[in-house]
Amino acid sequence: MRVKDKVTLITGGAAGIGLATAERFAEEGAKVVICDVNKEAGDAAVKRLGADSSFYRVDVRDRKAVGDWIQDVLSRYGRVDVLVNNAGILRDSMLVKMKNGEVIKQMTETEFDLVIAINLKGVFNCTQAVAPAMIRQGRGVILNATSVAGMDGNVGQTNYIATKSGVIGMTKVWARELGRYNIRVNAVAPGFTETEILHSMPSQILEGMRARTPLGRLGQPREIANAYLFLASDEASFITGAVLRVDGGIVIGT
Repeated sequence: MRVKDKVTLITGGAAGIGLATAERFAEEGAKVVICDVNKEAGDAAVKRLGADSSFYRVDVRDRKAVGDWIQDVLSRYGRVDVLVNNAGILRDSMLVKMKNGEVIKQMTETEFDLVIAINLKGVFNCTQAVAPAMIRQGRGVILNATSVAGMDGNVGQTNYIATKSGVIGMTKVWARELGRYNIRVNAVAPGFTETEILHSMPSQILEGMRARTPLGRLGQPREIANAYLFLASDEASFITGAVLRVDGGIVIGT
């Protein structure tokens, strides 16, 4: 019971790695509070998580909604022990695609702005909302979802990689700013992980992912959740400003 009774907030907690993280923390005794934009999935997740869990429909782009969520949690529990900034999306496209000297396709401004708003500004919004409470209570853990793509780069993901690289930078800044208050800030960088997003991909693409991963398989959401659990626990009490790769050994682009 490594996180027994710790009030743990998880964004994007209704599916994929977020749900696996919520389940893992619940197993270890946490009071789990998830948010997501998908109400149906969120309600279903809470049924699986049990009595010490709750769901809020929150869009992390909306600063007021995020603030209201945090205040409601504080009113209910009096504290926030762990924040997992997991919510994120993909809108992949090439920067520019040319044919016969003409631009035939490119990443749109809408695709760029949407991914930035959720994956990067959403992390900023949630962390800024929860930090004052953690400072007042003199402790806390903030965990941010980045990606091996944010460290290595990947074709067709200008927007996504801008956010995931940015999250790494913010993680290091916040570790410095908040360490004096006994608040630890770390990031987890998953590799190719078998979530709902991958299920829609062609089999040859999935096989290519496996072939490029030295361990020869895709990661499981629970394996990423285990990394979050470790970093949230007292076992990681002297770890801050770190980026933990959970990727089967992959280096993207090789």
